[in-house]
Amino acid sequence: MERIQLETPMSGSQLVLETLKSLGVDTIFGYPGGAVLPLYDAIYSFKGIRHILGRHEQGCVHEAEGYAKSTGKIGVAVVTSGPGATNAITGIADAMSDSVPLLVFTGQVATPGIGKDAFQEADMVGMTMPITKYNYQVRDTADIPRIVTEAVHIATTGRPGPVVIDLPRDISAKEVDFVYPSDVNLPSYQPTIQPNELQIKKILSQLSKSKKPVILSGGGVAYAGASELLQTFAERYQIPVVTTLLGQGTIATDHPLFLGMGGMHGTFAANIAMTEADLMINIGSRFDDRLTGNPKTFAKNAKVVHIDIDPAEIGKIIAVDIPVVGDAKQALEMLLAEETVRNNTEKWIAKVTEDKNRVRSYDRKERVVQPQPVIERIGELTDGDAIVVTDVGQHQMWAAQYYPYRNERQLVTSGGLGTMGFGVPAAIGAKIANPDKEVVLFVGDGGYQMTNQEMAILNIYKVPIKVIMLNNHSLGMVRQWQEAFYDGRTSESVFDSLPDFQLMAQAYGVKSYKFDNPETIAQDLEVLKEDIPMFIEVDISRKEHVLPMVPAGKSNHEMLGVKFHA
Repeated sequence: MERIQLETPMSGSQLVLETLKSLGVDTIFGYPGGAVLPLYDAIYSFKGIRHILGRHEQGCVHEAEGYAKSTGKIGVAVVTSGPGATNAITGIADAMSDSVPLLVFTGQVATPGIGKDAFQEADMVGMTMPITKYNYQVRDTADIPRIVTEAVHIATTGRPGPVVIDLPRDISAKEVDFVYPSDVNLPSYQPTIQPNELQIKKILSQLSKSKKPVILSGGGVAYAGASELLQTFAERYQIPVVTTLLGQGTIATDHPLFLGMGGMHGTFAANIAMTEADLMINIGSRFDDRLTGNPKTFAKNAKVVHIDIDPAEIGKIIAVDIPVVGDAKQALEMLLAEETVRNNTEKWIAKVTEDKNRVRSYDRKERVVQPQPVIERIGELTDGDAIVVTDVGQHQMWAAQYYPYRNERQLVTSGGLGTMGFGVPAAIGAKIANPDKEVVLFVGDGGYQMTNQEMAILNIYKVPIKVIMLNNHSLGMVRQWQEAFYDGRTSESVFDSLPDFQLMAQAYGVKSYKFDNPETIAQDLEVLKEDIPMFIEVDISRKEHVLPMVPAGKSNHEMLGVKFHA
């Protein structure tokens, strides 16, 4: 194989950093340990890449996810071997579920010890194979530039996803005077970006016959940077738009064609529109179970179009009439470039708009702080322009339902895996990636206790995120299901005692507040305007449910808790 001679010998660790820098990486999140000491020794004097020292490997990977989700750039994490690497698995699996471009370097014992149960050895190639887009174990230091370049290419092209590079200690320490070329040449990996023109024409032909079309906008629209094109397409043909959780922000929540989020905790208008539509154009959503409910009855009256960059997702859950493999942005560009077809959705728009307007969102109570108006008020105080990060649970759904999103990549949340503990580190990563943007985190008292150790780095790295804990003294979503479907038996879902979260914030040197007065909460929340790291604990109703709700296995039109205007 052709070799490239280096001017001066370099260690494997230096090659890792130089290659990352040449690929535009400017930030690494990591936690050192024995197997990655050569890499950290190189980081010590390396210029051009910032290292953020997390407080737990899971936190480091979620920080890299927050960085990637909010920007579209690759997130990079470094962990040591054994328990350091296994601690990272949850974050890697989370990135796989949500198509996050991620590169994780896992330290490994020296090559002579591999397979011999050496101290802190773990088979990370085997463990991460099902939860990565691809993984490598480096066996030749000269291969590092090629492998790192390929890994970034794989992670960021096609359907994005995580790639793991397992790096043995001796490989990272060894010096070489030549490397193998870093040109990407992967004949077996050629993702389809350009949609088929005939399929695009079929969509428009079907649209011309449709009386009740609906667009389903997923995370793929945001990942492709196609939100403006989506809105243009919807406006040209007057098609109402439903989003998935990860599609929130691909069309502004105040746009007249927006019906809301669909699925288990979607709006009445969104779920009824999907049920009654005669044409569904799914762009960048994988038809996950939280969206579809019972797949046998999902959009049963509709011709289904599915535009997705991953061919494996098409037809996997919902039968598709017009499959289109390709990039969401290019598909929308092609749809808009074609001659406009005639269609008439005036009666349909009137109907879905009526559905939207006849529903009242929630009953207002005066004796207790409610989560919904808290989120609405924060939306007002941030002009609907903050990057909103959530943990997982009831607060996640309330944040999805009640914050006034305007932009793609504005909601950073764990969708597919539903990872409690995602919130605090992901908010840190999002703020580091977007220092000029307000970053607001909504977290519950359960998820906060899983990764709150990352709060320790807020002042160190000057990361002024605003942490809003909606404290209902329980695992709220678990409790809700138990109250709704298990005759109220709240088995191990209510916290009989909690730590003093105010003292915890003080221990981290973070300014903190606690609010519990519904009469003053709107004014109390104005403290958000101060540009410092902040922890705000809001004591909310302990019985509030996320509504509407489609019970598991039911059809989307079988919603519980829908409230109509009198």
